[in-house]
Amino acid sequence: MPEQRQSLGGIEVSPAAIASIANEAVLNCYGVVGTANKDLATGIVNLLSPESKRGIEVHVNDGQIAIDVYVIIEYGTRIITVARSVMNVVKFSVERALGIPVAEVNIHVEGLRVSNVD
Repeated sequence: MPEQRQSLGGIEVSPAAIASIANEAVLNCYGVVGTANKDLATGIVNLLSPESKRGIEVHVNDGQIAIDVYVIIEYGTRIITVARSVMNVVKFSVERALGIPVAEVNIHVEGLRVSNVD
């Protein structure tokens, strides 16, 4: 967990809290339909765990934050543009909220979805 020490004590931020921040950022990005589970096992775990954020994995190693985001993108948008946008928005949102730099944000496009055009 990212941790900061001051003379009055310490602050620890859980990976679940970081995932929550990242999830909000992802869902507000243009071209993103939603998030997806990494695989079936992860999907089952997410169903059973109320604290888990679907489609977001946060890894903290040696004070470095790495975030994996699994998204479903709107068909007809430029995948690379949407993925880069998600990457930048997640990085900015987490860094702004925590005041700690994010080492990497990895985007995994799990699918495309066609919206109903009526």
